[in-house]
Amino acid sequence: MAGKFEIYKDKKGEYRFRLVAGNGENLLASEGYKSKSSAMNGAESVQKNCGDANCFVKNTTPTGKFRFNMKAKNHQVIGTSQNYESESSRDNGIQAVARAAKGAKLVDLT
Repeated sequence: MAGKFEIYKDKKGEYRFRLVAGNGENLLASEGYKSKSSAMNGAESVQKNCGDANCFVKNTTPTGKFRFNMKAKNHQVIGTSQNYESESSRDNGIQAVARAAKGAKLVDLT
């Protein structure tokens, strides 16, 4: 089920996007961008690259949680997942990003 990309402005005044699944769960969050167009380009990059398993980098946090980063073809981090309790939950999160990003609409909350 397609999700949505929400573009918003954070407390520092930077633009960010988050990918939200159809059930309302936040799947992926971006870093801050100076311009709205850059945040929108980041969301488009997620859509373009979400089907490529090589764009997902699996990590373990210092506290033993599991997460992933999604990277663009230029190896820049596009977005970061939440922390997961298990590797299988993290892997399910990657699959959820791939499902939600395809056909996701862009919602401007700024």
